[in-house]
Amino acid sequence: MEERVYDKDPYCRSCEGTVLWCRPAQKQGKTVYEAAFDRVLFYPEGGGQPSDTGTAGEARVLEAHQREGQVVCTLDRPLEPGSQAVQVLDWDRRFSHMQHHTGEHLFSGLVHRRFGYDNVGFHMGREEVTVDFNGLLTLEEAEQLEREANQKIWENVPVRVWYPLPEELETLEYRSKKELDQLEGPVRMTEVPGADCCACCGTHVGRTGEIGMIKVTGLMHYKGGVRLSLLCGGRALQDYNRGQRQLSRISVLLSAKPEEAAEAVERLKQSQGEGEGRFQQLFLKYLQLKADTLPESSADLLVLEEGLTPVQLRRYCTMLTEQHKGGLVLVCSGEGTNWKYALGSLQEDVRPANQALCKVLQGRGGGSAQMTQGSFEADAQEIRRHFQDGMWRG
Repeated sequence: MEERVYDKDPYCRSCEGTVLWCRPAQKQGKTVYEAAFDRVLFYPEGGGQPSDTGTAGEARVLEAHQREGQVVCTLDRPLEPGSQAVQVLDWDRRFSHMQHHTGEHLFSGLVHRRFGYDNVGFHMGREEVTVDFNGLLTLEEAEQLEREANQKIWENVPVRVWYPLPEELETLEYRSKKELDQLEGPVRMTEVPGADCCACCGTHVGRTGEIGMIKVTGLMHYKGGVRLSLLCGGRALQDYNRGQRQLSRISVLLSAKPEEAAEAVERLKQSQGEGEGRFQQLFLKYLQLKADTLPESSADLLVLEEGLTPVQLRRYCTMLTEQHKGGLVLVCSGEGTNWKYALGSLQEDVRPANQALCKVLQGRGGGSAQMTQGSFEADAQEIRRHFQDGMWRG
């Protein structure tokens, strides 16, 4: 087995290793190269933690995976087998993974100690870290756990990572995301004193203070338990800054203090709802005035009106049919070759007429015997011509 530098010293940022082998491979239709080293710096994806990236000699290390007990690195160009290659880590990515993985252990350990729930899912993504627990948590309970986790961070206690002897393992109380008989090789343990002890192969910070902070960003019910989202360290600070910038912009637009923005939005929403209701009343009066200009008739009626919503289309069509402005009423609203329509009648089943009009006007829609609604792919001139020639009636 190769020497896994990341396992012994997660803070090591570069090392030299011999290329054991290198061969071409295909990834998403592109040629890449896979290589193994006698000393490997890059953590392979596993246990919910993404792989490290960086460089090896002149090659860019795109990802790393463990395959048949060996760490295999994916490169953007080949390296000569037997040659020496200096491996350089993308340190910012590694340290973020260390912060988040140790932060997840700390939080999961506190959940397990308080409620007895198990961590049954862990994913470290670009936007956030998600942790699934097989029991329910309220937002208030998650916030209390967040405060306890941050208190442990501020205490800056050392994080212990070690391989216990078999006799020590038998008496050790710990969490494990896998059954021990599924773990490959010696069991590696990670402990945050007073909070968690868990079997884990990932990279971790040396002291809890390096986590920086833990922030719970989301909580939702998931598969009978909860899925919790969190951020740590620099990414938590970035998230806070984004939220603060947005809140500041909103408070300026609302002419309200940031801490009063929610109340201001509620007032604005209420005012908008009242205004929308008043607008709809006035618009119905406008449509009624338009309808009053039309004589009663049993003939087919076509009305083209600008700026109607689907609801307003339906209401106007109903208004015209109930006031006997046409035996069959077609109301259209749109522009170019994109028109919405409502077709209604009190005298006949409109579905055959709807089907015929859709055929000649490249339309689609449906509904009941009294009214159908849909869209036409035709311009206003085509709609008028086809409706007025009556050929669609057969």
